[in-house]
Amino acid sequence: MTAAFARTPFHDALARLGDPHLLRELSYVGGRWVAGSDGDSFKVTDPASAIPLAWVASLDGEQTSEAVAAAAKAFPVWRDMLPQERTAILRNWHGLMLEAREDLALLMTLEQGKPLSESRGEIDYAASFIEWYAEEGKRLNAEGVTSHLAGAEMIVRREALGVVGIVTPWNFPSAMITRKAAAALAAGCTVVAHPSSETPLSALALAELGERAGLPAGVFNVVTGDAVTIVGRLNADTRVRAISFTGSTEIGKLIAGQCAPTMKRLVMELGGHAPLIIFADANIEKAVDIAINAKFATSGQDCLAANRIYVERPALAAFTKAFKRRIEALKVGPGLEAGVEIGPLMHERAIAKVEEQVADALRHGAKLLTGGKRHTAGLLFYEPTLLTDVSDDALIMREETFGPVAAVTAFDSEAEVIARANNSEYGLAAYVVTENGARQMRLGRALEYAMVAINRVKITGSPIPFGGWKQSGLGREGSRHGTEAFTELKYLCIDTAA
Repeated sequence: MTAAFARTPFHDALARLGDPHLLRELSYVGGRWVAGSDGDSFKVTDPASAIPLAWVASLDGEQTSEAVAAAAKAFPVWRDMLPQERTAILRNWHGLMLEAREDLALLMTLEQGKPLSESRGEIDYAASFIEWYAEEGKRLNAEGVTSHLAGAEMIVRREALGVVGIVTPWNFPSAMITRKAAAALAAGCTVVAHPSSETPLSALALAELGERAGLPAGVFNVVTGDAVTIVGRLNADTRVRAISFTGSTEIGKLIAGQCAPTMKRLVMELGGHAPLIIFADANIEKAVDIAINAKFATSGQDCLAANRIYVERPALAAFTKAFKRRIEALKVGPGLEAGVEIGPLMHERAIAKVEEQVADALRHGAKLLTGGKRHTAGLLFYEPTLLTDVSDDALIMREETFGPVAAVTAFDSEAEVIARANNSEYGLAAYVVTENGARQMRLGRALEYAMVAINRVKITGSPIPFGGWKQSGLGREGSRHGTEAFTELKYLCIDTAA
């Protein structure tokens, strides 16, 4: 951290912003743009080039408490607005996001590194949650209960919980904000959001658009800075009634422990270790398409990424040959370069983890068919890599990869592959490729994962409940279930006796 707060951007590509006011370097608290208490700031850089993008305000614990106070003050006003009034503001926010799509995508690619085409897709995805919950907020209906008492009427209501703390990761810096915040806001809650320090610019741009959309002061706050300080303060504050977190299972456990003394509601989307199971009856080209998309989107830095690819033995040779050809054709480079499919990893720690997993797999007898080292495009680029004959004992088969490395292994029976796929404490997503309809149903039931994709990759969206089983999470985001953690059930018993 530094107290030298620079307001001048350094990266030439920022000149492409149609609306320069979307580049914000201050936190947003109580309807005001706020610097660190001593002018403290931290540098945000482009992972593709290491060129600085901005110096962003680093707020301390006291300023975090001020953000909570602003949200608590705004809560009664926001809660008591008619749902239609909140809907109108959220719809405005959604429309402004779509109008600013190119600028938001540019900022995302610059700070996160993903290809510009993926960033555009994420902006559309992120905006869809605001649109969905703008409507869903009007449907938090009262529930009538058939009375078991003479002379009494009974009503069960859902009422807004209060202030919600939101903690988001760097791999989807817009969608993780809106999927959480839109649900909380639609329910009548107010929000204090803490984005990853690697990618704060997307969250601050959303705050700018939210202000333009008419979100009242204090309803949506963005606090940037040191995660330990800020999240620790949110977890300890009794005024914060819920924490919604996306990140690693390890950090999720720490947050849960810190929230236990105040009995906070928790919504957690944690680690994933998705199996992709390809049966011999699958169309090979279709299976390869699915494998490419499930493994290499966001350069493999996705909790839904297919980490363990199981191929039925009769199809293994044909699949591996076609998969290798497609992997070697992937274009690697900076996300702003036309046609790029694989961008940089987020930081040196990610590169080191991938290198460790590849070396460990080779020690366990795996074969390296392509890739396997850093790419010449830059320090944080890694070659799209294919490993085969990977042992179940290898690290890559037991923990998340978060990089462009595909691990392939053979299986011989349906029962065997189900057991191997389920042998994990993760339970977020799984993929199955088979043309056998009965098998599709059997696998859909047998796999211990909250989301199962059969013969396709894209399954997420605002209408569906996103979340995980086992150590992959708590609660659900998206769908009508996404507001449940942000509301309390209130039971009214009304005497009607004459």
